[in-house]
Order: sequence, then structure tokens, then C-alpha cells
Amino acid sequence: MSTKLGVNVDHIATIREARKGKEPDPVAAAMIAELAGCNGITAHLREDKRHIQDRDIRLLRGTVTTKLNLEMAPTQAMVQFAINRQPDMVTLVPEVHTELSTEDGLNVSAKIDELAKYIMTLRNNDIQVSVFIDAETEQVKAAKKVGANYVEFNTGKYATAFELGSREEVDREISALQDMTVLAHKYGLNVLAGRGLNYRNVEAVAQIDGIDEIIIGHSIVSRAALVGMERAVKEMIEAIRG
Repeated sequence: MSTKLGVNVDHIATIREARKGKEPDPVAAAMIAELAGCNGITAHLREDKRHIQDRDIRLLRGTVTTKLNLEMAPTQAMVQFAINRQPDMVTLVPEVHTELSTEDGLNVSAKIDELAKYIMTLRNNDIQVSVFIDAETEQVKAAKKVGANYVEFNTGKYATAFELGSREEVDREISALQDMTVLAHKYGLNVLAGRGLNYRNVEAVAQIDGIDEIIIGHSIVSRAALVGMERAVKEMIEAIRG
């Protein structure tokens, strides 16, 4: 089964919020991305509302026909928001107000009881749950323990190695992703991957057996600024297929 593409529309909203106006609309971008063949739409509603707004999630829930994945911090307020909006999936991510974008994976093993409570609540409300984690044995085991349906592996270290590191560093990061994908499936977890992936580096991750979907935002939005959203999405699908 070929790896699918999920499109993150956060940075469409980032452009909009630069002028605090109404365009470009991430909801319109999501519709175009779906028509271009992506498998799902991701949007991160941060607590500081720096890009995606409540309004966007409400409208995305009413228009997305593939799969709506809401990225959010693991807090009681955000859990209640998700229950109210009913995305198909929630991805729990760490949030640091000083970061430009999510950088590190969620330290699930350090918050077992708290995360298990939130995840049970979400799953009891028919929402599947993913946790964004680094490709480490401890975190995969913790993801199983807290009751997640999915893990999304942080590919940031691989992306950095691809741009700045040696061939050995790239191979080491790919090997870690491969090994942790096998372990995740052993525990009955579905596997996603994302962060820092682009048209140049995505193929090696897409070739890892067992990764169901790759989630990409910034690279697609950057390309879309030059050639349009439909073409940018279709080109990424082709890059994933190799």
C-alpha cells in the first residue's frame, strides 16, 4: 500500500494573519488540496491562535470530506474544544510559545497518567488520537500505554541531516524511523510521519514500509505560493511515489 499525503494548511493561515485579513483562506486551500488528491487535512489550533482560528476549524469540519486531523496541545480546554468540533482525529503535540513551529516530539513517557485521561476522553467521544513523538523506543511504548491509536514520528532530525549532515547521519535517522515503525506496528499502532519534509527529502521516508501517511505543510504552501495549491499538492504526491 502506497504512503498517503496529508496536507497541513497552517501556513496558509500564517499568510492571512500577517495582515489580519480574510485571505488567503485555509478552508479554501483545504478544498483545493482534497481535489488534488490528498488523503487528509491537518490544522494546528495553537493556544496563542497565531495562525489557525476557531472559525477555521468550524468551517473545516463542515467542508473536509477526507479526514480532518486537529493538532493541539494536551490540555483540558483543547480536549473540550475537540469534543465540541468532532474532528476525525486529534494529534497531541507539545507547544512552546517561543517556537516558530513544533520542534520536538511530545514526551509521552513523562505524562502517562495525564495523557491517558485525555486520550480516553477523546476516544470515548469517537475521536481517534495520535501522539507526535520522536522515533524512540521509550516513546513508542508510552504511546501504546496511554491508549493512542496512532503515532506520528517527528522527522525533523532526518530533515536536518538531509540538508546539513553526512550520509551516515541520514542513514541513521532513516534506520531509526524504520525500526520504530516496526515496533509501533508490533504494539498495534498505526504510523504517520511529518516535520521538515519537502519535495527533495520525502521519498526516503515514504519508502519505509508501514508508514501510512506523511503530513506536510510548509513545503507545500511555499510551493503553492509560486505555482498554486493544486499543482503543489500533485507534485508532492508524485514526489512521495518517487
